[in-house]
Amino acid sequence: MSEGKPKASTEAKRSEMLAAFAAKMRFQPRVPSRVDARRRVLAQWRGWDWTEEDKGRHFAAKKSADLVPHVLKGLGIERRLSETEILKVWNHLLDPNIVAHAHPTGLRNGTLFVAVDSSVWLDEIVRYRRREILERLQSSFGRDLIGKISFRIG
Repeated sequence: MSEGKPKASTEAKRSEMLAAFAAKMRFQPRVPSRVDARRRVLAQWRGWDWTEEDKGRHFAAKKSADLVPHVLKGLGIERRLSETEILKVWNHLLDPNIVAHAHPTGLRNGTLFVAVDSSVWLDEIVRYRRREILERLQSSFGRDLIGKISFRIG
């Protein structure tokens, strides 16, 4: 009988320990999930990790009058307007013979690209008229907008 009691008591202790372990496991704080790890890695990659409070402060409503100039600057509207002005002025500023055979196609990084309809006119413009055209356009628009001209057949 004495051997049975320890057996019963060890089984009771064992069941108590299992119950305690199960209860402990149910109420234990969760280990960070993969979603939390993903969020942490993405925040590190992006360079910011905003809390909900920070998001609320950062994304607060702003006046449209404050936003419009920044949006237009980001879109490069002023630069595009300058490009369209060049197209308009090109026809009035230059010799009609040149205008008939060459037209501007774009402006990138201070270089005005001009399409010429034939190799004969390309040679004429590049050899004899390039400097005159560049000086006239720079006097109208400034040296910072048009730094050089590239002529191509097209």
